[in-house]
Amino acid sequence: MEKKIPQRQCMGCGIKKGHNELIRIVKTPAGEIFIESGKRMDGRGAYICRNEDCAKKAFKRKGLERSFKMHIQKEIYDSIIEEAVKFEK
Repeated sequence: MEKKIPQRQCMGCGIKKGHNELIRIVKTPAGEIFIESGKRMDGRGAYICRNEDCAKKAFKRKGLERSFKMHIQKEIYDSIIEEAVKFEK
């Protein structure tokens, strides 16, 4: 029997992929926003593909703001876009 791979939906393009193919953005219980770096963090998670286009689409569509139900500063989106560009290379 094959093990199921958890699927998550990208906030930018809407395509479902395995969670290891996406960047996880976390809102902690204290309300802080982080880009998850390897180890699993507690809090609400949202996912974006590892490419610049999806990160920009998520910013344009305010995907993280809807997911986390709070205003997301432009600096946070800029850092997410930087992180996505690193993975593209």
